[in-house]
Amino acid sequence: MRWHHESRLNDGSLRHLADSLAWKNFDARYPTFLLDPRNVRLGVASDGFNPFKTMSITHSTWPVILIPYNLPPWMVMKQPYFMLSLLIPGPKGPGNNIDIYLQPLVQELQELWDDGIETFDAYKKETFQLRAAMIWTINGFPAYANLSGWSTKGQYACPCCGIETTSQWLRHGKKICYMGHRRCLSPKHKWRLNNRDLDGTRELRSPPKRLDGTDILRQIDEYREKGLANGAQPWKKKSIFFTLPYWQYNVLRHNLDVMHIEKNVCDNIIGTLLNQEGKSKDNYKARADLVDMGIRSMLHPQPSPNITTTRLPRACYQMTNKEKESFLSILKNVKTPDECSSNIPRCVHVKQHKMFGLKSYDCHVLMQELLPVALRGSLPDKVTSVLVDLCNFFKQICSKVLNVEFLSQLESQIVITLCQLETIFPPSFFTVMMHLVIHLAHEAQVAGPVQYRWMYPIERFLLTLKSFVQTRFSRPNRNDDEVSGRPLGIKKQQKLRLGKRKKVSRTKLDKKELAHAHRYVLSNCDAVAPFIEDHILHLKRQCRPRRLTQLEIDRQHGHKFIEWFKLRSSVWMNKRAQKLLMNLDGYPVDHLSIKKDKFGMTLVNFKFLKHNGKNICDDPFVFASQAKKVFYIYDERNKDWLVVLNAKVRDIYDMGDEESNEIEEIHGQLMGDTNDEEDE
Repeated sequence: MRWHHESRLNDGSLRHLADSLAWKNFDARYPTFLLDPRNVRLGVASDGFNPFKTMSITHSTWPVILIPYNLPPWMVMKQPYFMLSLLIPGPKGPGNNIDIYLQPLVQELQELWDDGIETFDAYKKETFQLRAAMIWTINGFPAYANLSGWSTKGQYACPCCGIETTSQWLRHGKKICYMGHRRCLSPKHKWRLNNRDLDGTRELRSPPKRLDGTDILRQIDEYREKGLANGAQPWKKKSIFFTLPYWQYNVLRHNLDVMHIEKNVCDNIIGTLLNQEGKSKDNYKARADLVDMGIRSMLHPQPSPNITTTRLPRACYQMTNKEKESFLSILKNVKTPDECSSNIPRCVHVKQHKMFGLKSYDCHVLMQELLPVALRGSLPDKVTSVLVDLCNFFKQICSKVLNVEFLSQLESQIVITLCQLETIFPPSFFTVMMHLVIHLAHEAQVAGPVQYRWMYPIERFLLTLKSFVQTRFSRPNRNDDEVSGRPLGIKKQQKLRLGKRKKVSRTKLDKKELAHAHRYVLSNCDAVAPFIEDHILHLKRQCRPRRLTQLEIDRQHGHKFIEWFKLRSSVWMNKRAQKLLMNLDGYPVDHLSIKKDKFGMTLVNFKFLKHNGKNICDDPFVFASQAKKVFYIYDERNKDWLVVLNAKVRDIYDMGDEESNEIEEIHGQLMGDTNDEEDE
């Protein structure tokens, strides 16, 4: 519980919530709370779920979960540390009346803030007065409205822009679109005066003002009774959390859920590109709205020779049947490492030109890894580059380590990306979820990495709760005399294995391979660096007056250095260093076998492998610390070439350059004591 104060590396990067502006501002405002680092900062998460595992029953149960944020990153969002404070029963969700159920929780939070509670510290063997404060909520977008009191539907659906939300009613589509992202551009940007390619107007307004808690309270008192001038009433209630004395001064009170935003954006893109019925945002009504707005005349519906029908001109974001098959074939043939994603190819139907059944994590992997690869060659470059930029934005915003200056650049870049999307896709494409993307970079600057603020851990916890409910799909055995489960609620540390337990065959290196390994270790040893320079000078002096080329020097140095070094030094390489090396059977070198395309993706061709052992650069050995886990996707448009993608490893955290014994200890617990198990 003191890790965030005693063991956290403070180098300016955002690795933990304690690095965030929201955490630091709270400490600055309440210094007495900071005096004891054991005082707990809590997040509150809530969402509805159907516990009966069947869609035939409409039921919504709402758990309210407390998440302590004092813990280190590898523990903070794990289920053993979640606290189920409330369970709101169904069959219907509480809606805006959720404040009634939250009253006991808010009362306890008030007591924990004012007086605290006497608590025993098992590490220091002492009692102390524990205080706690709630810093924000985590929830989906509909639950955002229930907890905050702001209506997330209609004309003012964006809770960040508030009453300054830019929206427009589409007469033919019978829906509201959220465009006007040009407001966030610099005042002199040329797109502000472009009334031809975007929404048909000029944009001279400044960006929407972000409201703090005091402004919100004043706005609630002003608009709750009489509403806005047009009769709209965006504030449905005053949140019960404002009864907490510190709540209005929190920098961020409610988080936008990146998980659901990314899922909806991915569904919009996939459905529109493949022109799937019911999911595409491009249809006759969308084209008719273009006519009403007076923009993009080349996409307006055109009467066909047969008067009874109307032809829709082909847009730049539409694929032909051949392009759809090529796009879907790449996704169909994807093979990812274990735990990298679920079975995405099961959702791909090449012949029907459709994708359906995608879960939230499938969309997460698609947006950040697979979609940019599959789009290459299926669409014009101007469309592909914008969609790749959008995918890269989500990839950067979901990093485990964030840089504040880089986030500021992302905030400016995503505005340009959304404006470019406005010039390509119809207005119906821009749902409120598409608009919320513009606020994600700012929230990351304020609150830190999204891994501590999104719904993925909460959804997994809801799945665990769902497993406790006995239905006709999950009944216990009738004649089971054994005690089911573990009768005592004692937490047990999970032990993970790396791979399948089996005999490991030892690989022996021949003399040539051993020499390569020996040479690689020496060339990467700082203590040997002066000897390497001396040997190169020695080779140059030996061959005078002829001047050796760099290639000849490298070859002779590779062949002769080991024997020369034995004579110059009495230090021999430890044989155990061989265990630190990985032998690469083949690897690509030079421009014949590795290249980067115009979208920044790395491609390799394994037909041009080079390993002749003549030069130092040909060594097939690397240290394990220098290797990264990657996987390859076959590129159907470039024969024999593979796209290289990094495989994200879960539960690995970059905590900086400083070594931490605590990290090693916790990973030792996670991996388990292999020797003890083998002895058993």
